[in-house]
Amino acid sequence: MEEGKSDANLDVDPELEEIYADMEIMKERFAKLLLGEDMSGGGKGVSSALALSNAITNLAASVFGEISQLEPMSPDSKARWRKEIDWLLSVTDHIVEFVPSKQNTNGIMMEIMITRQRSDVRGNIPALKKLDGMLLECLDNFKDQNEFSYVPKDNAGSKSSKKREDDKWWLPTPKVPPNGLSDLTRRWLNFQKDSANQVLKAAMAMNAHILTEMEIPESYIESLPKNGRASLGDTIYKNITVDHFDPDNFLAAMDLTSEHKILDLKNRIEASVVIWRRKMTNKDGKSGWGSGVSIEKREQFEDRAETILLILKHRYPGISQSALDVSKIENNRDVGHAVLESYSRVLESLAHKVMSRIEDVLHADNLVKNPSSDLKRNSLKDSASRASGKFPNAKEELEKINYANAPTSMTLSDFMGWTLEQENESKEDLSNGNETAKLGKQTSATNSKKLSYIERLETLGGRSPSSRQ
Repeated sequence: MEEGKSDANLDVDPELEEIYADMEIMKERFAKLLLGEDMSGGGKGVSSALALSNAITNLAASVFGEISQLEPMSPDSKARWRKEIDWLLSVTDHIVEFVPSKQNTNGIMMEIMITRQRSDVRGNIPALKKLDGMLLECLDNFKDQNEFSYVPKDNAGSKSSKKREDDKWWLPTPKVPPNGLSDLTRRWLNFQKDSANQVLKAAMAMNAHILTEMEIPESYIESLPKNGRASLGDTIYKNITVDHFDPDNFLAAMDLTSEHKILDLKNRIEASVVIWRRKMTNKDGKSGWGSGVSIEKREQFEDRAETILLILKHRYPGISQSALDVSKIENNRDVGHAVLESYSRVLESLAHKVMSRIEDVLHADNLVKNPSSDLKRNSLKDSASRASGKFPNAKEELEKINYANAPTSMTLSDFMGWTLEQENESKEDLSNGNETAKLGKQTSATNSKKLSYIERLETLGGRSPSSRQ
């Protein structure tokens, strides 16, 4: 009897306890996925694709939250994110396609079909994991900085920590030194902002492409009006169908002062694009969707509308999903698309939040150095002002990340050393005046660049995110 008690009181290995606890959590997560989030088991759950998409979205929301300030993630939160996102992504290991292969059987070469991970999943998941790692590293880099801090939202401080008067009033206010940030720290913050922007553009482009591959649900089509004019309204329709169209002038004439108004414009334009495409498909005019507008005109209107949609997406990355996107996600049955869309979406959102928090600190520094400047900020205007150029392309953005000579992210102390090295190299080049040597260095660097992510995919027989159309 005593021996039995002593056996029962033996200490369990802490590592085994952790493994058992993880197994129970994993069982719960995958049971919820199998039941389609209907824990009653009554068969009223959502599809596996939507359940997995929701699981990734909810995990990101619970781990990262609002990202109210620039600081490293806690070790527990980081470990939870990496562990649980790997659980959910493990589903993609079993999403396969048949490909031809040759097999030697008794000296005879035979062509057989074998399975391998589906090309889009095999190509995009590693790229998304890389973007994920870049964002976590960017947050980790703020552990050593001590030039700025935060004051609670209800605590009104000095000039260097004035209470927020922008549209994110609930967030804590950055506090900078009385004389503002040092030049080195400001440059370092801009460096971190550029790193987060790289991730934002790559994730945005990948997410946009995946959404275009999803089918438009019949329920969405049935809810549309019969023509583009009814969807857009008379004012927008006239502005988009003028003889001499300029997208910047068009957007300048629109009311984009709130997220609701931007989203409403996006919904109207997306609906009109779907209507015009369907009308071009029904060329015989027998369908109720037909009208007297020529095919060429519809193509022109569609191109204009898509241009506006790209500009809106580029200028306002933090805007909520449109009605079309939500409908596609809710009705999607492709698990691979669901994982890629949700993972790229949460990374896009996270990168946008990190950039916004960096801009908060830079804005606080501007207020200290220029007290007469306007205190109020509008995140929508900030997003629009920093957007420039064309809408990002996934292939181009991933190549930029792989080709970058500078580190994608570094701490303030690392940045100080790196900056000093760059300055010393510049001085040496100027003092030597050896332009031939400089050209030789550039040629060598170009030749020694590793294969880009896209080129590696093509070598392996995969397809890039932008070439799958």
